[in-house]
Amino acid sequence: MKEMDAAACKELRKKIYLTAEKGGLGHLASCFSCVEILYTLYHKVLHISKETLKAADRDRLVLSKGHAGLALYHVMALEGLMEEAVIDTFLQPGSHLGGEPCMRDLEGIEATTGSLGHGLSMSVGMAMAQKMDGLSARTFCILGDGECEEGTVWEAAMSAPAFHLDNLVVILDCNQIQKMTTVEETIGLTNWKEKWTDFGWLVKEVDGHDTDALEQVFKEENTSGKPLFVIAHTIKGKGVSIMENNPIWHFKLPNRKEKKVFLAELDITEEELE
Repeated sequence: MKEMDAAACKELRKKIYLTAEKGGLGHLASCFSCVEILYTLYHKVLHISKETLKAADRDRLVLSKGHAGLALYHVMALEGLMEEAVIDTFLQPGSHLGGEPCMRDLEGIEATTGSLGHGLSMSVGMAMAQKMDGLSARTFCILGDGECEEGTVWEAAMSAPAFHLDNLVVILDCNQIQKMTTVEETIGLTNWKEKWTDFGWLVKEVDGHDTDALEQVFKEENTSGKPLFVIAHTIKGKGVSIMENNPIWHFKLPNRKEKKVFLAELDITEEELE
C-alpha cells in the first residue's frame, strides 16, 4: 500500500470521526472498516466525475451497508463529487445529509440504503439495465457480512449469475462483526467463498485494507461470464486501537477518556475538535 494512500485513508478516518462528533451520532466502526474499499473505488477504479454523475454510461456504486454512509460522503468529497460544506451539516436541523445515503436528496447517491439486504437487488437491476443498453459501465455493491443474513441478498445472488451479469462486482466488507456481537455468534460464520461459488459467482479474496490489492482485483479483466464477488477481509473500527474488533463500538461515540485515544491515534488536535 502506497504511503500517499495510507495517509489519505487516515485523513478520511479523521474527518469521519470529527463529523460524527459534531453531528452527535455515527456508525464509526462500520465506516472505518470500509474506508480503503471506498477510497480505492472512487479514487482509482470508478469511471465517474462531477460532470458525469448523470451520464448513462457511468459506473455505479451502491453502498448496501448504508450505515457507513459517512465514509461514502467523505470519499465522494475527496473526489470532488460532494461539497465539504454539505457534509458539515451532517445530522443538523434542515440538512439533507442523514446517517444513511438517500438518492432523493443528494446527487451522486445511486440508491437509498440502510434497510439492510436490498442494495444487491437494486445493483442487479442496474447491472442488467447496463447490459440491455449495451453499455461497458459496471455496477459495484458493498455488502456487510452480517447483512448477508437477509433473504433478499440470496435471491439477488441467485439471479445475477442466471443473467450473466459479469459487469456486476460485489464487495463483502468481511469484518466478522455485526451490531453488538459477532457474525459467528449470531448465525454461524458462513464459508462465504464456498457459498458464493456454489451460487455461480467468480469469487476472489483480498486484504480489504490494502489499496493496491483492492485496485488489482477490481481492475482485472473478468472473462468468466460470471458476476464477481470480492471477499474483502477487514477490521471493524480499523485505525483506532480501542475500537478495532470490538462489537460495543457499532453505534457509539467515545467518552472523555476514550476520546484521548481517538485524538492521539488519528492525529487530531484540540483545536480541530472544537
